[in-house]
Amino acid sequence: MKYGIFTVVLTGGIASGKSAVSDCFEQLGTPVVDTDRIAREVVQPGKPALKHIADEFGKDFLDSNGGLNRSRMRQEIFSDPKQKTRLEAILHPRIGEEVLRRVRALDAPYCIIVIPLYAESSSYAWIDRVLVVDVSEELQIERVMARDRISRDQASAILNSQASRETRLALADDIIENSGKRSELPEKVKSLHEKYLSLSQSSS
Repeated sequence: MKYGIFTVVLTGGIASGKSAVSDCFEQLGTPVVDTDRIAREVVQPGKPALKHIADEFGKDFLDSNGGLNRSRMRQEIFSDPKQKTRLEAILHPRIGEEVLRRVRALDAPYCIIVIPLYAESSSYAWIDRVLVVDVSEELQIERVMARDRISRDQASAILNSQASRETRLALADDIIENSGKRSELPEKVKSLHEKYLSLSQSSS
C-alpha cells in the first residue's frame, strides 16, 4: 500500500469483459482509474502528447479537426510493431504519471486501476494486487467478431498481438471467470469487494 490506498489492477484480454467488471466495482462505490480513458484524454487537441505524435509520425496522423486520426494510427501500429513501440514511448509515461496523480488524490480504502495491457507493461511495479478477467480465446474471438463486425482472421490477429492468456493468468492474484451471463458478475465482484476491503485494512 505504497500510496496510502490499496491498489488493484484490473486486466484481461480483448472482449473479456473488463468494462462490465469495472462498472460493478463502481456501483459498489469503489473509485476506478481507467487507463483507456486517460489514453484518450492525453491525446486531445492542445495536449503535449498530440503535438509529440504529430512531430514524430507526421501531421497526416491528425484528422481534419486537429485531433488524432485513430483509425490511421491503429492501422499503422497494428501493421508495424516498431511504430507501436514508438507510440507507446510517447503515451505510456504520460499515462503512468496521470494514473499516479489520480491514485494519490483518492480517499478510499482501495481503488481499481483498469490496465488492459498490464501483462505487456513494466510501469506499475507499485501495484498491490492483480485481478484478471478471464474467458477462453474462442469466446474472445466470437465476441470481437460480433462487437467489431470483423472476420475471424482479423479477430485472431488482434488476440495474437496481445499477451497470451497464460501470461495474464500467471500474473493473477484473483480471477473472475466471465464466460457466463453478465448478470452473474455483480455477485462475483461483491465477493472480491469485501476481500479487498479486508486486505486494505490489514495493509494499513
